Amino acid sequence: MTVRVGLGFDVHPFVGDGDGRPLVLGGVTIDGAPGLAGHSDADVVAHAVADALLGAAGLPDLGTLYPASDGEHAGASSLGFLADIAARLAGDGWRIGNVDVVVAAERPRLAPHLAAMTERTAAALAPAAGDGEAPVPVSVKPKRAEGLGAIGRAEGIAAWAVALLERA
Repeated sequence: MTVRVGLGFDVHPFVGDGDGRPLVLGGVTIDGAPGLAGHSDADVVAHAVADALLGAAGLPDLGTLYPASDGEHAGASSLGFLADIAARLAGDGWRIGNVDVVVAAERPRLAPHLAAMTERTAAALAPAAGDGEAPVPVSVKPKRAEGLGAIGRAEGIAAWAVALLERA
């Protein structure tokens, strides 16, 4: 069996208040918070997971596969990117062992949304869960930067993800 590990990272700044862009994390729209700037829906959780999976499989990064220069991806759901990546992985014989995500944000409070973020991320990864097996184990943990740096000043949100791939 071949086992590979990948690491992903993403960060986006908040857009100005009142611009109407929703905040999407792990496929969950979080009301009452400004959205993140980006070409797609700027879902830093999904982007970090995508790059972790792509890195483990030795594939090009998210920006190469879904470039911001392609208008087709403007405002696109990042969970759609994850589902496409999971299908590519499954087609290449990979199975996702697990995904672990850390989200750094001073605001909004993420704890009430963690279960939904975990569930939606795992659902998007289902094509590479294995034949008839349980959903991909996904863990999403919130952290604060305690006032340090751009994240600590609540200028944006960052996420890191680690993914394990297995191939028989």
